[in-house]
Amino acid sequence: MSDLKEYLVDGYYPTIGIECHVQLKTKTKLFSAISNEAREAEPNTLVNHIGFGMPGALPVLNEEALRLASKAAFALGSRPQKFSKFDRKHYFYPDLPKGYQITQFDEPIVLGGEIEVVLDDGTPKTINITRAHMEEDAGKSTHPSAADYSLVDLNRAGTPLIEIVSEPEMHNSAETKAYAKELWLRMKYADVSYADLYHGNIRFDVNVSVSKDASRLGTRSETKNLNSFRSVERAVDYEIKRQIELLEKGKEVVQETRGWLDDKQKTVSQRTKEDAHDYRYFPDPDIPPVILSDEYISEVEQSVPAMPSVWRQKLSGLGIDHRQTESLLESQAEFDTDFLELIAGSTGKQATTYANWVTNIEIPLWRESKDKGKELKIESSLREQVFAKVYQLVDGGKLSSNNSRSLIIELLSSGELPKDLEKHAQDKGYIQVSDEGEIEEIVKAVIAANPKAAQDVAAGEMKVIGFLVGQVMKQSKGKANPALAQKIIRTQLGL
Repeated sequence: MSDLKEYLVDGYYPTIGIECHVQLKTKTKLFSAISNEAREAEPNTLVNHIGFGMPGALPVLNEEALRLASKAAFALGSRPQKFSKFDRKHYFYPDLPKGYQITQFDEPIVLGGEIEVVLDDGTPKTINITRAHMEEDAGKSTHPSAADYSLVDLNRAGTPLIEIVSEPEMHNSAETKAYAKELWLRMKYADVSYADLYHGNIRFDVNVSVSKDASRLGTRSETKNLNSFRSVERAVDYEIKRQIELLEKGKEVVQETRGWLDDKQKTVSQRTKEDAHDYRYFPDPDIPPVILSDEYISEVEQSVPAMPSVWRQKLSGLGIDHRQTESLLESQAEFDTDFLELIAGSTGKQATTYANWVTNIEIPLWRESKDKGKELKIESSLREQVFAKVYQLVDGGKLSSNNSRSLIIELLSSGELPKDLEKHAQDKGYIQVSDEGEIEEIVKAVIAANPKAAQDVAAGEMKVIGFLVGQVMKQSKGKANPALAQKIIRTQLGL
């Protein structure tokens, strides 16, 4: 496996796989009609007899959760299985009051699949999906600092999840981070989850092993419940280093579950890792198998929106570079907006201008408003009209890039578009001066005040002409048409 030599770290081949837990955006829990909106609820208020597994309690599968899981299958480059079933996975944990978790074992809703990730340098890599299964979430345990007790909140217990299991095909932290980010994007674009990392709607369990033999996997550790791309990246780097150091000292790597301490930037042991036979899986006797028809699967497939890979292809075809494309994709997901449609529907210079406006004006405006606790809501129709009308003024040489920025911020922030935008821009002092006589007088004054720069330009040092244009813009308070100013400078210097 010579193709893996590029991944060697101190003579060891790292291998990484990820199990990703995605909370589905349903109104109610996976097997009961109790609310799934646990974020603002008081602890232990969204619980009932089904979550506790009390005698006579009968779980009923949430139909919307099934539809979202089927939709996620297509986002993972797969299709939902026509036949799947639910099983009981037995283990004791304080936040699992039933003593077992309802999940899917040997017949999951999704088998196979693949996604293409894009690394920071634009290099693509395909990661295969082993499976994705539906299951209920457990509750949440918290361990107060310096206290001799723990607290359990069962509001999250019963939340519908899909667990996406990758093949162990990543070999460094950069690939792992790219995969985690692509999963987040796809679940968001497919609209199956709120995908809020901060609130744990998506959580990553990272399995890391190292081996001197590229054809054999080493003993793995599993670092659980990572909820940021940075922590995924750093946990992988830490585990690779930790395991290599252990092996170099002649010690063994223990197969175990570990936790990530973000404040200390390290993993710590939590418990010995169980194998499948330890869980005593058997089919859940209360939930019948799920059988999907061809018509149902086709209907779900038609509801799946364009995935990030489709948008990458569209934006690349418009001349928008990789880094800006990734920024646009992530921002659209983060802010639940839809500016990609507007950019992709444009062509040439207009498309790249729109992309720059979104990246450098609208996104910072969103972030600023969010930081202030007053998240801005920009209607698609308003953005489309503002961009189109401001672009006309820019393309017509009536508005500079700096003034177009100020005008766009004003219009998007106010949520209003004046009937006569050019007059409004004129009244606000945004419109460029394109009167040759007026600009010529400013140019003459600038040349007189900067004789050395003027001589350099006249002698062929054309880089300096930008300085002179800048001085003209300064003297005109940003109102002079820069293209016209440069033309007049050349004329005045006999070029």
